[in-house]
Amino acid sequence: MGMKAHRGIRLFLADVDGALLTGDKVLTDAAQAAVRALRAAGIAFAITSGRPPRGMAMLIEPLALTGPIAGFNGAVFVNPDLSVIESHTLEPAAAKQALALILDRGLDAWVYTETEWLIRKKDAPHVAREAWTVKFDARVVPKFSNARLAHAVKIVGISDDLDRVAACEKAAREALGGRVSAARSQPYYLDVTHPLATKGEVVTTLAGHLGIPPAQIATLGDMPNDVLMFRKSGLSIAMGNASDEVKAQASVVTDSNENEGFANAVRRFIL
Repeated sequence: MGMKAHRGIRLFLADVDGALLTGDKVLTDAAQAAVRALRAAGIAFAITSGRPPRGMAMLIEPLALTGPIAGFNGAVFVNPDLSVIESHTLEPAAAKQALALILDRGLDAWVYTETEWLIRKKDAPHVAREAWTVKFDARVVPKFSNARLAHAVKIVGISDDLDRVAACEKAAREALGGRVSAARSQPYYLDVTHPLATKGEVVTTLAGHLGIPPAQIATLGDMPNDVLMFRKSGLSIAMGNASDEVKAQASVVTDSNENEGFANAVRRFIL
């Protein structure tokens, strides 16, 4: 893709973890300055993440976000005051089947509703780190009842056996087909959402909301779930810390998130 193609970008859409933020979840001064530079150039900036909207609240002020924020990979869009614009709840039968499949394959499971993060064990793997990351606590429930699953916007399968997570992603896609979207947001997280809740659909939705054609949108990410937005946007940027599989599907590659990959991408490819 020649440099000329980059000049028409009107919206820059970035993934949060592994992309906008460092491994320690820090928003660097350079990253904040890059967002200000985009704004000064008349280019809109938006974020999307597998995180709950509440888990992105700490970024709204430092980035002076004004437009829709896409949480849960686009299952819930909120305004900067966290009021809900639109949401996609999982179909209850599909949610139940996805949960059973995750548990049958030996992964732990979490269930998210629009407002709550539900877990089964307080000391389950990744819970403490995730709570620190999103800045709110999970609620422990004895089981994921049908009543709770009826409000599920995201189900997560969790395991430190990364091959098992990858295999579960494949199995979920085969078993549930078009009834859910199943994609890894981290090597140890499998996110299951409504079929319209994908990073690709986030591009389409923001294009509609902001009146910007997808060809004039640039996307940046590091994980397989970000490839879906790469395919829908005019310019796609993979992080240096992304896998080769992800890098191969982007227009260009920037530095890692430990080496100002976000800020450098803005400077090198957008401005």
